[in-house]
Amino acid sequence: MKHEIIPTNRKALILNIDTQLYGSFAEIGGGQEVARHFFQAGGASGTVAKTISAYDKRFSDSFYNKNKKGRHVSEARLTKMLDSEYKELTRLLTDEDESTTFFAFANTMEVLNYTKTNKSHGWMGVKYQLNPNSRPNIVIIHIKLLENDALMQQATIGILGVNLLYACKFYYDSPTTFLKSLTDNLSIDRFRITMMRMSGPDLDYVDNKLLAVQLVKNKMTRSIMFDKHGNVHQPSDMLYKKNVLAFRGSFLPVTYIAKDILNKSMALFALDEDYEHDNTLSFCELSINNILSKGEIDEQDFLNRVDMLVSIGQNVMISDLPEYYKLVDFFSQFKMNKLRIVMGIPTFKKVLQKKYYSSLRGGILEAIGKMFPSNMKLYIYPTRKAGSPDIITSSDVDMDKDVQMLFDYLKANRYILDIKSEMKNQLHVSTREVNSMINSGNTDWEKYVPISVCKIIKEKKLNLQSNK
Repeated sequence: MKHEIIPTNRKALILNIDTQLYGSFAEIGGGQEVARHFFQAGGASGTVAKTISAYDKRFSDSFYNKNKKGRHVSEARLTKMLDSEYKELTRLLTDEDESTTFFAFANTMEVLNYTKTNKSHGWMGVKYQLNPNSRPNIVIIHIKLLENDALMQQATIGILGVNLLYACKFYYDSPTTFLKSLTDNLSIDRFRITMMRMSGPDLDYVDNKLLAVQLVKNKMTRSIMFDKHGNVHQPSDMLYKKNVLAFRGSFLPVTYIAKDILNKSMALFALDEDYEHDNTLSFCELSINNILSKGEIDEQDFLNRVDMLVSIGQNVMISDLPEYYKLVDFFSQFKMNKLRIVMGIPTFKKVLQKKYYSSLRGGILEAIGKMFPSNMKLYIYPTRKAGSPDIITSSDVDMDKDVQMLFDYLKANRYILDIKSEMKNQLHVSTREVNSMINSGNTDWEKYVPISVCKIIKEKKLNLQSNK
């Protein structure tokens, strides 16, 4: 479907005049903007059954959360709003006109306060029918607002809300167009969509994992996260007050070494005095560059990697953060506890090379400062050369003298810790070599890959192609 950018007021007018959509707008917090577009466009009586606006938290609770538990700006609150409004709408109006399709639009938003000391974000969603008397579809997005002005943020919310409802009606059969249309009449530097989920009888064909990677690819967000069951989550909710371990790799395929890296890292993490198992998450992180093929997303390749990681019980993160200090900075913006990054010796060697930080005014010194906030430690997994019994640790890496001084300081203060491994017989085998065995038909690859991953490769008859 060719995507035409339609002015916001025109979209609202089309929905008002040319569709059978009829429903409620519920906006709490700093939203208050979406319904206004439909009234100003004209013909709102054809679309708007009810609008409700609650700014005071006590009124919001009285409408949608009588037990007064939970955060006001959250997915849980948005879901309650959608369910409550849709239930009331269909209870009152279902018998009025059998050709009508009903919808409930809702948002709960936090815009900049007067002193500009808060982080602006919110949730927006639509619960709606495409056909009369059918089960409803649900589309939910989380938005991070970037403008440094509350009025501009409110304007963004209004336009985005119209875009979302219009896309639900007209672009439901084209997820790519749906996604791109959300930026109509908006520049991408005004907001980010950090999570998106679609479900329902007309949307169940959509793979939310692929939708998530499109968000990253189109620079609508820096990172997206999936839990160990493959479900999409908003990063700030998933990371809230958690301890986090992150391991970046190509995972093509997932090997026993990768699994050992995760297990040994978590065992080292567990030695912290205040470690809590139930409050700690490990992520396997894929940089977007690792799943690109000639500039385009290889969708099946992406799904294969996620499936393999989920099969070993891992949460998955995909980002467009190529440098490690940017990855650390990304995590640092959330209200989380401790952060641990784990990497192998080959990657550690690259991290210590000054040429990768020429774009920073402070060079590698600035990068190291950003990479090691007080709650961060770096875990280094060993390796060995093929044909040699010698194990290589972080202390064996050659580095410039000035970098050596930085390394010695970090090592002495336990910002850098080495991991011990008993898998000496596999330390020299790279994922690239295992990949090559699979593609050449050499069955030796099976001894380097967990059983669950081996099963996926065989069942799907994967011919893996490394894009690194």
